[in-house]
Amino acid sequence: MKATVALACAALVGVVASAAGQPPRNPSVCASRRLLPVDEAVTQPEFFTFRARLQSAIARRDEAAVLAAADPGIRTSFGPDDGFDAFRAALREPAGAAWAELGAVLALGGAFRSTGSFEAPYVFARWPDGLDSFECAAVIGDRVRLRASAAADSAVVGSASFDIVQVLPEQRATTAVRVRTGSGVTGFIAAPFVRSPVDHRAIFQRVAGQWRLAAFVAGD
Repeated sequence: MKATVALACAALVGVVASAAGQPPRNPSVCASRRLLPVDEAVTQPEFFTFRARLQSAIARRDEAAVLAAADPGIRTSFGPDDGFDAFRAALREPAGAAWAELGAVLALGGAFRSTGSFEAPYVFARWPDGLDSFECAAVIGDRVRLRASAAADSAVVGSASFDIVQVLPEQRATTAVRVRTGSGVTGFIAAPFVRSPVDHRAIFQRVAGQWRLAAFVAGD
């Protein structure tokens, strides 16, 4: 009898909330936690200098300098379209997407997997073990606004600060991503502030005493 009453009360709460225009909140399948930025490059001056020079080359679109920093066997995909030629072709695409993405990846710090291996960005390098890397993503900003719709001027319904959130891909917009926070709040966040661990990442390896960009891949 008590269980029946409890269920009835829960249903009533849901009806009242819906009637008020605020549907009941469901907890996110992504753990309620934060993923704070980290950049361990400063702990190894040699790598830090190498990366800084690469970032400068990217900023000025210096193809020769970027290619010189890449390993001859650089990995660019998990399929047959792979390798140094594919990387060079991506840099030469008119839209310039590869340049922008490579710059964004390096700007987001990273971490050493070993003394001779560095992974960027931190979202990939420090992604929590066991957490779904396709359904969940990281908010890469402090107090990022959560809005009622994808419109940039829609009502603010909350905020997120380096939180891991659930991505609702069926309602993804071009400029914003619909997410559910760990506490169950649902809303839209501007796309540049949401990053998946399976988005592009850069892997650097120290080979024969020199740092090289060994992989620039996305997906899993």
